[in-house]
Amino acid sequence: MSDWFAFSFPLQNPVLIFSLILFIILFAPIIFNKFKVPHLIGLIIAGVIIGPHGLNFMLRDSSIILFGTVGLLYIMFLAGLEIDMQDFKRNSIKGIVFGIYTFVIPMIIGYFASYYLLKFSLISSILLASMFASHTLIAYPIISKLGIAKNRAVSIAVSGTVITDTLALLVLAVIVGVSAGEVNDAFWIRLLISILLFGSFVLFVFPILARWFFKRYSDSISQYIFVLALLFLAAFLSQLAGIEAIIGAFLAGLALNRLIPSTSPLMNRIEFVGNALFIPIFLIGVGMLMDFKAFFTDITTIWVAFVMTFVAIISKFLAAWLTQKTFKLSIDERRIIFGLSNAQAAATLAAVLLGYNIITGYDALGNPIRLLNDSVLNGTVLMILVTCTIASIIAQKGAQNIALSNSSDIDSEPLLHQDRVLIPIGSPEYAEELINLCVAFRSKKNVNEYYALHVLDSNAAPNKEMSKGEKILEMAAKAASASDINLYKLLRYDVNLINGITSVVREHNINDLFMGLHRKYELSDSFLGNITEGVLNTCNTTTFIYKASQPLSTYKRALIVVPDRAEKEIGFPFWLLKIWNLARNIGLPLVFYGAENTLSHIKLLQKKHPIPSEFIPFSDWDDFLIILRDIRPDDHLTIILSRKERPSYHSAMAKVPLYLNKYFSDYGYLLIYPMQSMFDVEESSIGNPAIHDPFKEFDDISKSIMSMFKKKFF
Repeated sequence: MSDWFAFSFPLQNPVLIFSLILFIILFAPIIFNKFKVPHLIGLIIAGVIIGPHGLNFMLRDSSIILFGTVGLLYIMFLAGLEIDMQDFKRNSIKGIVFGIYTFVIPMIIGYFASYYLLKFSLISSILLASMFASHTLIAYPIISKLGIAKNRAVSIAVSGTVITDTLALLVLAVIVGVSAGEVNDAFWIRLLISILLFGSFVLFVFPILARWFFKRYSDSISQYIFVLALLFLAAFLSQLAGIEAIIGAFLAGLALNRLIPSTSPLMNRIEFVGNALFIPIFLIGVGMLMDFKAFFTDITTIWVAFVMTFVAIISKFLAAWLTQKTFKLSIDERRIIFGLSNAQAAATLAAVLLGYNIITGYDALGNPIRLLNDSVLNGTVLMILVTCTIASIIAQKGAQNIALSNSSDIDSEPLLHQDRVLIPIGSPEYAEELINLCVAFRSKKNVNEYYALHVLDSNAAPNKEMSKGEKILEMAAKAASASDINLYKLLRYDVNLINGITSVVREHNINDLFMGLHRKYELSDSFLGNITEGVLNTCNTTTFIYKASQPLSTYKRALIVVPDRAEKEIGFPFWLLKIWNLARNIGLPLVFYGAENTLSHIKLLQKKHPIPSEFIPFSDWDDFLIILRDIRPDDHLTIILSRKERPSYHSAMAKVPLYLNKYFSDYGYLLIYPMQSMFDVEESSIGNPAIHDPFKEFDDISKSIMSMFKKKFF
């Protein structure tokens, strides 16, 4: 037994090592947050303390390096996944300009500082300058946690990161080729072709593979493992192409961006595992590199470290400052750009270790002469610690200010502005699909209330039916928890489903009602008839009837058929806002079919908040099947319907079930019955607490849309 408890430092027991790492991940942020130190820096400092150059509790062995590599790739992968692709495209020019700034400025300053101040050779100075040009998105988890990953400053910084890191790593590859005497025409041709092949394969083949896999395998564990496999395959292919693995990880994120929505359970799992385990271990591993003893034994190391740290900070600040002035960004946006681009870690370590391992000759005593010496190696580690600290503090300050600015209007809204969503669930087969649909319609700025309802037959055996109902609701709650949704479970007896739904809608003041159809079932006239009689005419809800054919994220387009005069109904902005959320959350291009006057109102929203949209004139519902000409296998069909005697009602709407069953049975579709006022339209229900302004989160778009309603109703 004595051998079991006997241990020495550094620790060798893998169980004890992993336990110590987990306690550090748990308590380091708590301790350092008391001193206003960002948790990322707390983890790096903890790595310094426990590392081989600190208390020597553990070595930076292969397991730490492995998990650290995964964490680094995870940071770049998340940056690619979470970026708003439309904003990324809109800010592509800004990102390219920043990428040039943040590469050229550090290269110039770094070269002159290395050559004239540190007295390095020409090739060593160029290599050292490329280290300053590259950076790592260490502060990205802070940005993501504060919910501003879609801010334009983040898009600019991430775009610039890809450009400058790629160029810096290409410089690194050229220096390796020069050292080996391999730089010739064949070298450049091979490098260019390999990069083009690698980039094309990841960006075009990965989405096809992922869409195929997600359609056939809905198991959450299988999907997560598949995503990780693609991430590391892309990283490996990137290395084969002659560039660093972090570029491959970022491109994998871009390739899967459209298929892993930010509100999806899969994204929630990816972020959770990365932020809880892999990324913290990477930060601890960075801290374990630090050797403070070297600074007390060699004055040259102190001078080299000072010059390197100063050049890294000032050059990245100048790049961020020039970007701010060029594009008239705010100070907080400049802080985010500087914070994301100042931290030196991944590519910097790759460059210094490569330069350290290249031996250019030997001195009189037979000691190797390295391209980059021990002073640079130790100075790099200090530079990493200082730049990561400054980057985290500055990025956190800018992100907090922007987050507070974005949330000020939302925080002031009363509680009645929350949506209350009811999801009747009769069978467990489509519980998860309905939950995912609700999540896709959700705005991250709103905290809605969700209710799952299972209605029991009042004449059925109580114990057996209650047990079955409880299991169905538990499955729904489990699916909701994967997206961080608190789902209230309602189990009640009633004479039929419609009566149960109607009662709950009134009792809980429900705004939105989501009902599902099994994939194998058809939409019957009697179903719509019951809904119309039991819910639509008695409850003031926006009602959604959904039939899925494949996961939402695997659709390529959403076709929305809007009836003429839909804009004259009070529920118009409510369903339109949810369609907009759907497009923003899963990156789904929209194709609207409607009358010119109706489309003009939708274009108001498109003008203020552009997303990929197409508008096609359509007004004859008797010729509804014209939609068949345009619909494709991976398209999703949404049809906006109406109650009888309402402005947008058309008699041909009664034929919709027949059309869907006969011609659209292989497609996923969604029927939407807009909310209606409980009063006559002339009396207006703008002041009714059940009717709220859904465009508060859309800043000035509310003025243009709601002014339209005021002209009609006042």
